[in-house]
Amino acid sequence: MEVSIAHSAELLHRANHIILTAHIHPDGDALGSLLALNAYLSAQGKQVRMLLDDEVPRTFKFLADWEKIEKPDSSEIEADLLVVLDASDLERVGKVRNAVKAPILNLDHHISNLKFADYWYVDSQAAATGEIIFKILNAVQATVTADMATALFTAIATDCGFFRFANTSTETLRFASELVALGAKPHIISEYLDTKPLAVIAALPKVLETLEIVDCGQGRQIAALTLRQEILADLREDTEGFINYPRNIEGVEIAVMFKETDNSVRVSLRSKTVDVSKIALGFGGGGHARAAGCTVAEPLSKAKRLIMEAAKKQLAKGVSIK
Repeated sequence: MEVSIAHSAELLHRANHIILTAHIHPDGDALGSLLALNAYLSAQGKQVRMLLDDEVPRTFKFLADWEKIEKPDSSEIEADLLVVLDASDLERVGKVRNAVKAPILNLDHHISNLKFADYWYVDSQAAATGEIIFKILNAVQATVTADMATALFTAIATDCGFFRFANTSTETLRFASELVALGAKPHIISEYLDTKPLAVIAALPKVLETLEIVDCGQGRQIAALTLRQEILADLREDTEGFINYPRNIEGVEIAVMFKETDNSVRVSLRSKTVDVSKIALGFGGGGHARAAGCTVAEPLSKAKRLIMEAAKKQLAKGVSIK
């Protein structure tokens, strides 16, 4: 059932043993929301565990308590409530969906959300799930520490491109201002996020050599980068910024980045005017209108063909977003 901010807060209040999780391939919003909510609930005396079916990227290891995030194992966990953050469908949380037996509360902002939970609060107008968590904390008049403010600022800022993307609203800027007043330091956060290992910088020429541009007519193009396993071996998960290079090319409406794994291909999609969440949704993924992703369980060559065909069809529809 759909719930409000107040009802979400009440569900959290009534539960004692709570499991928090977020989507695989976690980004700043998923991790910032997870860590901030964990800090609040722990301070309330709740029994809280954070489970994530993935590694925490190096980039976000400046956030307080990241090391408390656990990976699910084969054991079954019974809890009063499973809180799924920043995920539009249950498949996105990986093994956690089978490890935890509890009613599910889903707090999310993706337009592609499938309303899979027992209780859901989905605000597709929010720039980040971090905004939703901050609303809940404000509703219960929670004490927000500097570490919590840092986590929430990171959540919000990373999902709106540090206030450059179209999802940046007046509320987004107001929340950011309040979080700075509570102790978040944007210059320090951005330094952590912008610092990259030498291997990432050294790999950039190799990555850009894979650039492919498809002309779809009327001055509109699709651009793609391909990161094969031999490139990824040196990069680990430090690939987030690469997709901005094709996206920023004049005339490119859809940018795609393919990341080859052993049994599948991870796909990142970005756009300027086209709703790429619809492309991702067709392959079991999801996301935002201008930023989405999915995983295709096919060899790289076939995955590229399928995604590029879908991107061309979506572009041909001329469905623009404001």
